[in-house]
Amino acid sequence: MESEMATAKELKELSADDLKQRAAELRETLFQDQLKRRTGSLDNPAERTQHRRDLARVLTVLTQKTKA
Repeated sequence: MESEMATAKELKELSADDLKQRAAELRETLFQDQLKRRTGSLDNPAERTQHRRDLARVLTVLTQKTKA
């Protein structure tokens, strides 16, 4: 997965299947972040916040696409 998340404008250009795949990847990343946090090996807690926001952005665009 890329290090910097795409903007909402860039996400709108992706297909619904691509967005679903990206959402699944972000959910897995969040799960890994949660495990790292509980074991005390999470280096940068701000990354977890960024991943949550990225997932919300992807899900928002996906919802807009499915309702349009």
